[in-house]
Amino acid sequence: MTGLDRVIVADWSASGQPSPARPTANAIWIGQADARGVETRYFRTRAAAEAHLAQAIAENRGRLLIGFDFPMGYPEGFAARLTGQADARSVWGWLAGALTDTDLNHNNRFEIAARINAQIGGPIGRPGPFWGRPRGLALPDLPETKTVDYPALGLAERRQVETLVPRAQPVWKLYTTGAAGSQGLLGQAMIHRLASRPGVAVWPFDPPEAPVVLAEVYPSLLARAVAADTAPIKDEAQVRLLARALFALSRAGGLSEMLATRAGTVTTEEGWILGAGHADRLAGALA
Repeated sequence: MTGLDRVIVADWSASGQPSPARPTANAIWIGQADARGVETRYFRTRAAAEAHLAQAIAENRGRLLIGFDFPMGYPEGFAARLTGQADARSVWGWLAGALTDTDLNHNNRFEIAARINAQIGGPIGRPGPFWGRPRGLALPDLPETKTVDYPALGLAERRQVETLVPRAQPVWKLYTTGAAGSQGLLGQAMIHRLASRPGVAVWPFDPPEAPVVLAEVYPSLLARAVAADTAPIKDEAQVRLLARALFALSRAGGLSEMLATRAGTVTTEEGWILGAGHADRLAGALA
């Protein structure tokens, strides 16, 4: 995918209530870069942000890349044990049917994680893969801290891509600082809905040739540039800079290597982070 007409980068949130009316950190920020420049928007709820993205897809008349900062898959073997099918799409569909997520961000992600843990770990007498929850939430099948023996459970703690991005948090961690697992649960349900629209592909599960391509991103690949930015809210700087870098690379023909076709469980179950192993090239695109 080269010569993009627009790049959108979404910094997601799994908050259980609307974010403050005044723009703040740890909320949803969406950055957009095109030939006219770069802009960012703040959203208080996932419903409002998803509606914005759905509208962007519906109105798209060129080539659009949308990056999301949450995991789009799980380590090999999880999908089949949850759904009976060894592919990420089956997980997205399962989550879309199981999760509730209201217009005010109220959701049941911890309860669903406990349910998954019971299904996967219960039959073999082991704690399931997910962990992390508020201390006051009584869910016996979802431990407050990590107690999982992943080798004994028969699942990896990390995906293959995380060997290149070791700072990324495990997909199983649902609570406290840096927990991307909750965003993954709620975000993958949204990916199921967005991917059902005509002309939408999800990389690397699909070739990146559709008019609209959804992909997983990791804004911290630009950590130095974000740290040097003068914006008061890091989340805003992250989406702005990454959207700008990806758009610049696409115009220069520099995205082809990052979007190279992959094989094996990366393209069926685990997914991949766009730009993993190419942090220097992303940073160079901002020069």
